[in-house]
Amino acid sequence: MNGATPDQLPLRDIHLPDPIGWWPPAPGWWLLLAALILLPLLITLLMKWRRKLHNQGQVKRQADAELARIRADYQQHQDSLQLTQALSALLRRAALSRYPRSEVAGLTGEAWLSFLDRQLQGEDFRHGSGRLLCDAPYRADAPSQDEAEALLALSQRWLSALPKQRQEAA
Repeated sequence: MNGATPDQLPLRDIHLPDPIGWWPPAPGWWLLLAALILLPLLITLLMKWRRKLHNQGQVKRQADAELARIRADYQQHQDSLQLTQALSALLRRAALSRYPRSEVAGLTGEAWLSFLDRQLQGEDFRHGSGRLLCDAPYRADAPSQDEAEALLALSQRWLSALPKQRQEAA
């Protein structure tokens, strides 16, 4: 160099960059904020879904347990009139748990049997063993054991065909 001293060199002072501002936040902060908002929402939805699945299975388990109890009572006492009354009550409770009250609660007689038949897409309640649900209280003789067993099997089939979710009113 031509003998210049450091003070004589044409150098500028070191300039530091401006301090980093707090706005706008870095993308990681945005992701954290989104996670803090969405995580509780997701957990709530998951809990509702699991509770709904549990309740759906619980209705089916309760209906199956009640049917088993009714079957055991019938086998012990052989009272077919009591059997038809208990099955009718069970089917109605199960229907009310899965179908709108306005569609099910007021049904009696032929309308009730037609409703039960629609769920199985057949005519076993109106023209088969299911007819006992309406006729048994008015018959002179008690239903036979074969008729009672057929009604138990038909009721089991109907309960198995219940929709998994509650149906909404049309």
